[in-house]
Amino acid sequence: MKKRYRWLLSALVLAGVASAVGLILDWAYPLPQPAPPSVRVLAKDGQLLRAFPAPDETWRYPAQVESVAPVFLEQLLAYEDRAFYYHPGVNPLAIARAAWQNLMAGEVVSGGSTLSMQVAGLLDPYPRTLKGKVKQVLRTLQLEWHYSKQEILELYLNLAPYGGMLSGIEAASQHYFGKPSLELSDAEAALLTVLPQRPSEWRPDRYPQRARAARDKVLKRMHALGLWDINRVDEALQENVAALPPRSPVLAPLLARRLRQECSECLTIETLIDADLQRDLEALVETYRQRLNEHQSLAVMVMRNDDLSVRAYVGAAEFGAAQRYGHVDMTRALRSPGSTLKPFAYAQALDQGLIHSHSMLLDTPRYGLDYRPHNFTGGFAGPVSVQDALQRSLNLPVVQLVEHLGAESFLAGMRNGGLHLQLPGSGEPSSALVLGGAGTSLESLLGVYSSFGRAGMAGTPRLLASNPETSRWMSSPGAAWITWRILAQDPWRALGALGQREWSLAWKTGTSYGFRDTWAMGVDSNWTLGVWVGRPDGNPSPGESGRSLAAPLLFRVYERLGQIDAAVPRPNSVEQGEICWPLGSRATHNANEGDNCMQSHQAWLLNGTAPLTLPQKPGITMSGLLRRVQVDPETGYRFLPGCGQEVVQPLTRQLALWPQQAEPWVRPEWRRRARLPAVVPACEAALGLAEPVKIIGVEDGSLLWLPAGRDALELDLKLVGAAGSVNWYLDGRPLPAGGINRQTIELSRAGQFRVSAVDSAGNVDSIEFSFRLQQPSP
Repeated sequence: MKKRYRWLLSALVLAGVASAVGLILDWAYPLPQPAPPSVRVLAKDGQLLRAFPAPDETWRYPAQVESVAPVFLEQLLAYEDRAFYYHPGVNPLAIARAAWQNLMAGEVVSGGSTLSMQVAGLLDPYPRTLKGKVKQVLRTLQLEWHYSKQEILELYLNLAPYGGMLSGIEAASQHYFGKPSLELSDAEAALLTVLPQRPSEWRPDRYPQRARAARDKVLKRMHALGLWDINRVDEALQENVAALPPRSPVLAPLLARRLRQECSECLTIETLIDADLQRDLEALVETYRQRLNEHQSLAVMVMRNDDLSVRAYVGAAEFGAAQRYGHVDMTRALRSPGSTLKPFAYAQALDQGLIHSHSMLLDTPRYGLDYRPHNFTGGFAGPVSVQDALQRSLNLPVVQLVEHLGAESFLAGMRNGGLHLQLPGSGEPSSALVLGGAGTSLESLLGVYSSFGRAGMAGTPRLLASNPETSRWMSSPGAAWITWRILAQDPWRALGALGQREWSLAWKTGTSYGFRDTWAMGVDSNWTLGVWVGRPDGNPSPGESGRSLAAPLLFRVYERLGQIDAAVPRPNSVEQGEICWPLGSRATHNANEGDNCMQSHQAWLLNGTAPLTLPQKPGITMSGLLRRVQVDPETGYRFLPGCGQEVVQPLTRQLALWPQQAEPWVRPEWRRRARLPAVVPACEAALGLAEPVKIIGVEDGSLLWLPAGRDALELDLKLVGAAGSVNWYLDGRPLPAGGINRQTIELSRAGQFRVSAVDSAGNVDSIEFSFRLQQPSP
């Protein structure tokens, strides 16, 4: 008994010593940790958009047991280590069997390594010597001490070599087959089971025949082991070996770079990008950039309105191209928005009760005013409706609105809605803001434009599934809808790829000063999309506009979305009603009785109101658009009280008048000279009333002919009764300064012409005439 106790005691001492030695060695030589995996940027459905190499320059994507096809795990354990869950890491029987097989074959045909031993070798590579094998065994025991069987299996799934710089089952599946490992077929799983044995010799993209032979060996083993029936094996054997070159996909590369920079610790970044749509739009951009010059780039963003998720993000025309600055993400670049802010001025004016959809605005010279911008075309359209002014993107009418709103108020409204605007210089806002006199980005514009399809609520574009949905009030639902409706009914919509078909896209273009930036923004009830085209270095693209360069791409993007019937529903706060010009009020209003309703329009009214026509600028009198006059019923002369003329029973009339600045563009019979009855001569003399200004040199309505033997006809015109200097216009376009009140016009082409003149006091006159080059034969 004493001897037995001594042996037991000796065994316990040896075990204690061995354990102590093991703990000391484990502490002195800790098990190497696996290198971090590659950073992956994923689409909404889990497709890989882009990956960044791991620190060891390999492509390694995280994999778990649950994320791998069960058929792969089944074949892996059957082929590599059937006793994986039962041995302590080293399988003596497997080693003995491998030694016998190698001896009988006269060469190494089997290694006898368990999965645990392979993982130990991957964590700490060893030389192919006896000493190296001992090291591998010790590392394997250390591995089994620290990790569970499932953790060891997952280490193998992440570390196994698959050729080139591919490491792990997920990277191999994505690069060779373009799919996640969860979707592997029987044949694909068999190939990836055996490939780590000889990853360089059996690469399916380089040596498909060798790869097939190795794969078939695994499939036949599954039948030999009685795990699969022969039909399943035969079906898998029929599958061809086809693999992609092991290149990492590059979809939405600038977005991926941005998100990686914003989260340096993230290993998996889950975006809301639609991979198929992104791929489609990148192909579209690749085709579209052929019409650009070598220095131009572009950006495209597409966002769903229901959850504010960005589904497509193209930051450059050609990623990485040096001449195009393809490394610059133009969705975030600060650029002048051109005319893209104009719709928001109209929406704000609607909410403040200043206008309805067909209110009269003035596209006329702003003589005597501090800010006098020009239209893109250089001419003037005269009195225009809100709808016409917005659809034609006229500058002067929207400046008129901003001056009534107040530049500070307009800016505050934009910023409250979430638009990031950077003002130049001192930072004091002015009316130039609405014409692009500030800086913003495509991404920021996308958020506020969504308000037109979201009942007035702007939203912050969401790039990640983890981003919260953030909305901010931009306008009332009614103002948003009226603005959307005007833009959706743009007569230029035939420019779109959808031609004359009815569609629901409201769109607006913009061109910044000097042709540096061109924009096109679109929105329906489901989508908001934006396009920017220009030069990232800030140089101009002469002659290019948002309509010619950015809009065609916008229409093609919208066509790719495949939804053209997504009209924004009209809210209850909007109704349609007939209004009259020049007053702007409802046709049923008593002020529009008789001939006072000179033009009628069907207008969209917000909250049932029909505001009166606005003056050109706050504080500037328009001499009253509704004039009460007293007329002598016997002579027809207009009676002015206080001039000494007595009328027993004067007839009182109420006359609607056009704004004086609009008179050159209205019919002669609608002008004040024709509308107001002549003043009693005695009153005119007594009160010293001045004669109205008048253009002389050509009679209104004349037909002029080119004299024989002449190449051009010169007209010498004069504005009589003018006060101060005079500005002259031909068909709404300014003419070079002539004399104080004189102008010479040279005509060399036939046509219908209109000449207008305005003096320093704002008095205007206009004439129309026709010019022909050849008189008819007698």
